[in-house]
Amino acid sequence: MPKSDPARGVLLPYQKRWVEDGARFKIGMWSRQTGKTFATTLEAVLDVLAAESTRKKTRWTILSISHDRAKDAIEDGVKRHLSAARIAFEAMELPFTAEETVFEVRLAHGSRIRAISANPVTARGMSENLILDEFAHHKDSRKIWAALFPVISRPELKIRVISTPNGKGNRFYELMTSDDPLWTRHVVDIHQAVKEGLPRDIEELKCGIGDPDAWAQEFELQWLDEASAWLSFDLIDAVEENRAGVPENYTGGPCFVGVDIAARNDLFVIWVLEAVGDVLWTREIIARRRISFQEQDALLDEVFRRYRVTRCAMDQTGMGEKPVEDAKRRHGSVRVEGVLFTSANKLTLATEGKEAFEDRKIRIPQGDITLREDLHRIKKTVGPTGVPRFLAESDSQGHADRAWACFLAVHAAAMKQTDWSCLMTAGRRATAGRWTRGIFGRVF
Repeated sequence: MPKSDPARGVLLPYQKRWVEDGARFKIGMWSRQTGKTFATTLEAVLDVLAAESTRKKTRWTILSISHDRAKDAIEDGVKRHLSAARIAFEAMELPFTAEETVFEVRLAHGSRIRAISANPVTARGMSENLILDEFAHHKDSRKIWAALFPVISRPELKIRVISTPNGKGNRFYELMTSDDPLWTRHVVDIHQAVKEGLPRDIEELKCGIGDPDAWAQEFELQWLDEASAWLSFDLIDAVEENRAGVPENYTGGPCFVGVDIAARNDLFVIWVLEAVGDVLWTREIIARRRISFQEQDALLDEVFRRYRVTRCAMDQTGMGEKPVEDAKRRHGSVRVEGVLFTSANKLTLATEGKEAFEDRKIRIPQGDITLREDLHRIKKTVGPTGVPRFLAESDSQGHADRAWACFLAVHAAAMKQTDWSCLMTAGRRATAGRWTRGIFGRVF
């Protein structure tokens, strides 16, 4: 974030242009790490202070990509600006719905700024100035926009839309590229930001991200063609939930585990899914780099201890042979399946995984950019013989290891409910006298 100080009026030129643009409809596409949320929350604070100075009140709501981003917008944006200006305020965390918390700041004469994670339900009924933060990454961006449209039709209200690109399949792309003269548009890539004083080393950032596509999208603001991506960002957006990926939300149901075995610098990943009705909820994703096989075994054993693991599918390719053999010995060959990553098997895994996303039968953590990029990394190509191939470029974040662990977990859950009962019965018979715990951890 740039070294801006609102108390002293110090903003970088592109931030100043944004704050001083008072248009009702304003949209900004800025590079990562250029302070777009910082500048936009400053504009909201200045608007609130202007109203307070005349004993009037005005209100702003920030719709963020996740619960944590909403909290950051208030903590690192709104409260920071108010503190720098030495303005008294009251900060609160309040229930908004049964599942959502709103972070709110109130001033003396009734003005307020609040932030909440966005979805069509929370968006509906908003009747105040709005900020859509990282809108290209919002789940159901079109439904959110449809819910907001009646609000922004009121002439006294303003709307600010800010984001980095996220492919072409979302409402942010449509707003940024339309010929609609209603909007004022601000575009700031990393090169312009640095030219105007942002203290960043471009070559260091480019080298650090290690992915040409991610660099082009996140820092140079290019709209990437998603035609070859196996999982589009639209599919990923559709299954994100802020309750997913939290082990404490485990309800005690049957779980399915996928394990991608590490190879040198790649990640060792365990992905845990819990079946809740007909939906597979991600309960935990464990990712480690350069750990020993002993540590990998310990992590998997802990997963079997904490969850009712019905079936576990593990990458058996190459160095995975021994870990799979050992896991079968510890947890039973009925529950542990080794999967060789042949072309045919990868096609099966990828197809089962994609179907779960398309049918919205899976839930994954919301707002995890590294996870999203990993899931989006797998590309489908056709070899010279016509056989489909799945490729993923390796970078500092791995080799789509999280994605394959996810597909393995979905594969483990692909059996019908009646098959689970058969496995339980077979497991008890096949292992009688050798181990005393059944499929769900009960003693038989």
